[in-house]
Amino acid sequence: MSDSSGIDVDRARADTPGCRDVVHLNNAGSSLPPRQVVEAQVDYLKAEALSGGYELATERADQLADTYAALADLIGARPNDIALMSNATEAWQLAFNSFRFQDGDRILTSEAEYASNYIEFLRVRRNVDISIEPIPSDETGATSAATLANMIDDRVRLIAITHVPTNGGLINPAAEIGRVAKDAGVPYLLDACQSVGQMDLDVAALGCDFLSATGRKFLRGPRGTGFLYAKPSILDTTEPPVLDLNAATWTSLDRIEIRPDVRRYENWEFNYAAVRGLGVAARYALGFGLERIERRVGWLAEELRARLARVDGVTCHDLGLAKAGIVTFTVAGVAAGAVQEALSSTGINSSVTTPASTLVDASRRRLPDLVRMSPHYYNTTEELDQAVAPLAAIAAG
Repeated sequence: MSDSSGIDVDRARADTPGCRDVVHLNNAGSSLPPRQVVEAQVDYLKAEALSGGYELATERADQLADTYAALADLIGARPNDIALMSNATEAWQLAFNSFRFQDGDRILTSEAEYASNYIEFLRVRRNVDISIEPIPSDETGATSAATLANMIDDRVRLIAITHVPTNGGLINPAAEIGRVAKDAGVPYLLDACQSVGQMDLDVAALGCDFLSATGRKFLRGPRGTGFLYAKPSILDTTEPPVLDLNAATWTSLDRIEIRPDVRRYENWEFNYAAVRGLGVAARYALGFGLERIERRVGWLAEELRARLARVDGVTCHDLGLAKAGIVTFTVAGVAAGAVQEALSSTGINSSVTTPASTLVDASRRRLPDLVRMSPHYYNTTEELDQAVAPLAAIAAG
């Protein structure tokens, strides 16, 4: 199978200085940024040091506005539906905690839900008698929208799903789940931490009420950045768990007025240089086209899985039909951490995902620690060959 994405890989690699030094297959952790992103941040920091933080923010208000607009373009939203965050977990937690749970409420989630999300479910359950119920997966390993529909009753308070789990190639059927949620009138929170930047997303098609995302992963933006999308209608029935003078106005000694839009979830203070970099990263991705990026990432991941399958002692543990750009595997008799270290010593970046990151799924499938490789569109098949070549020797001991 050949790459049909039409991505100009030479241009992408020329824009990515890190490609000269490492084979970076840890994009699900943190991607190599394009030089344009780095230059935008450095330029902003230098200007800020000369003019003052507040003064430069006023002078470059158009750049801040473009970050909102670029992020909105990424997911088919409006700029006023986007709130800037320092990471996806902050975005997800603020959205989740804007619901006021009561005894007897049910939360329906995925079997491959991310640890930080599930930990927050359990924290709330320490104080409120809620039920946390993973939706059974179908035969492909994906969350079953049909089963979800049969689980709905008037006690379901929230459907919270991870779109692309951290521990394998699975893509959950987010749009199908969105249709079930809409038909049932149940709020829907989508963790898109791993899908924004590698997939072509449209919040109208997804049907989510909230969507949380990060900048550092497949979007190739700065660390310490993220964003939250909110459908305007969900703001009528939710409220952030914390407020500051950006989120609300102190109108009299004993009254406040909360902002009407999603920016009620923001704080007053930002890392403006990082926010500028995030906007540039979003524009950079849009320049290549998210549909093209999705096709190339999916193709590279399948090429990687095919290479791994030819190595004796290597077992891939990915789920799903059409898979995302996260590839997980084990090497028989060798701990995942030792495999990662051996690869790192040869200039190949990978990572390790542990059962604790997706405990329901890992327990169900009896997964050990897994080596995780996550290619992006700037990677090449030659790099995949380099990454797989040492594994036979590692497996042989």
